[in-house]
Amino acid sequence: MRFLLDTHYAIELADRYANGLNEPDLLDWAQENGELIISIATLWEVAIKSRLGKLPLRLRVEIWPEMFAVLEIPVLPIIDRHILADIGPEPDTRDPFDRLLLGVASAESYRLLTKDRRLAGHPLAWRDIPLKKK
Repeated sequence: MRFLLDTHYAIELADRYANGLNEPDLLDWAQENGELIISIATLWEVAIKSRLGKLPLRLRVEIWPEMFAVLEIPVLPIIDRHILADIGPEPDTRDPFDRLLLGVASAESYRLLTKDRRLAGHPLAWRDIPLKKK
C-alpha cells in the first residue's frame, strides 16, 4: 500500500522526531507495511501557518526536509497532474491544501493518511490502520 501523509500526521511525526521517536504509532505501521511519502504542499502549508503564528511547532519547518531524508520519506513535488486530478466525490472542505493532497493521492495512486474528519470518509483516504501492540 502507498500512503501520503496529511498535514496533521506530518506535524505529529515532526513532534515525535523532536522527542526522539520513542513510541511506535500508526506512522511506523504505515512505513513498515507500505510506501510512505509527503507532498511539498504539506511543507508549504505548515510554513505559511507557522510564519503567520497560527501553528506553533516543536521542530522548525526549516528542519523538516532533513528530518524526512533521515526517515527515508520522499518529499514529492507538485506537478500539473496533481492539480488537475479528479478527486471526486467533492470533499466537505474548502481548504485548498486538502484538495491538493487529494489530487496528489489520486494522481499518484496513494491513499491519504488523515485525521481530518472532513476527509476521513473520502474514498482516497485510508481509514483502517491497525495499531501494533508492543
